Amino acid sequence: MRARLALLVAAVSVLILIAFLVPLALLVRTVAEDRATVRATADAQSLVPVVGTADPATIRLTVEQLAADSGRPVSVYLPDGAVLGAPVPRTAAVALAARGQSLTGESAAGREVVIAVQGRADGTGVIRVEVPRAELTAGVTRAWLVLALLGVLLVLIGLLVADRLARTLVRPIGALSAVSHRLANAELDARVTPSGPAELREVAGALNHLASRIQVLLVQEREQVADLSHRLRTPLTALRLEAESLRDPDDAARVTAAVDGVERAVTGLIQQARWRRSPGAGPAGSDAAGIVGERVEFWSVLAEDTGRAVTLDLSPGPLPVGVPADELAAAVDALLGNVFAHTPDGTPFTVRLVGDGGQVVLTVADRGPGMPADAVRRGASAAGSTGLGLDIARRAAQASGGLLELATAPGGGAEVRLRLGPPTA
Repeated sequence: MRARLALLVAAVSVLILIAFLVPLALLVRTVAEDRATVRATADAQSLVPVVGTADPATIRLTVEQLAADSGRPVSVYLPDGAVLGAPVPRTAAVALAARGQSLTGESAAGREVVIAVQGRADGTGVIRVEVPRAELTAGVTRAWLVLALLGVLLVLIGLLVADRLARTLVRPIGALSAVSHRLANAELDARVTPSGPAELREVAGALNHLASRIQVLLVQEREQVADLSHRLRTPLTALRLEAESLRDPDDAARVTAAVDGVERAVTGLIQQARWRRSPGAGPAGSDAAGIVGERVEFWSVLAEDTGRAVTLDLSPGPLPVGVPADELAAAVDALLGNVFAHTPDGTPFTVRLVGDGGQVVLTVADRGPGMPADAVRRGASAAGSTGLGLDIARRAAQASGGLLELATAPGGGAEVRLRLGPPTA
């Protein structure tokens, strides 16, 4: 922006200077020519009394003296055809002056001033003074150089002033941009100090108001999520009481463990809603081997009930990843839950967890009908579910520097690969 403003000021300054300096330069040249012509005319007029009354010898002496003093060629043309002074042939201007008309005209060497002298007994004499071109332009080059330097100086001053003005505009804009980037990086306490022109101060105030409003809305959203999550505690308590009243101790223990898992998830959701992590802090790490093994063991009970064969290929741990334990467990549950939700009973599936360089790859493959191409899109579901499972897994992978991949299993069906990055230092 500063460069564009400077270029604009330079262009305007140059145009203005051209509009003023070019006519001024032409005027300087005209004045110099007129001044030299006036001096030559005065010299010629000083000879009029001598040419009108004196004899040729006196006229010759006076003409030579004037030519020596002025440095210009001076010629006197007598009526009898004699030429005294500089031997210059008669020109058209001299012939016109011989008829009694004085004038000034251009010549090959510069400018000639001719004056008709009447009153002689033998006719009309003519005085011719030639002004050399060097005298006509004397001082013009220096004056033009001074004007050019003055123009350059004025342009430089204009650029300096434009740069100062542009800086007063660019600095507040840079501050607005920096605060905008900080807000985009979740630094919601970032504020800009209003400065610069009134319009920029108004924008700064609006940005500060927007940041404050975002903070208020986020607080309200977190409180609403926490309140909604807290409401789940009542039905969970009732479910726990129902589980404890089961006659079969194994069923009671299994249902109670499931209720405990849901309660832990609700508690984690409340904590995440109320206490947001600092943006500068990296995600907490966890052991993928332990969490995947635990969640597969949990889902194996349901797989047995629905006649599904589960194949677990788990590399020996620990396998640290840059995802918090609760988020990784939610991602694994989402992937395994999709198998049960989108494949018929009796469909076998495989869970494999291996280390791949600096990442850990979790693969869940089944022998079902497969998944649509847009299944990873948030809210997309062809089976009447929420469509959030794969998106939860995708966000967990991306938080650790990994990604989620969908493919077709070698034997048919869907294959989901969750690549998890290592914990940050």
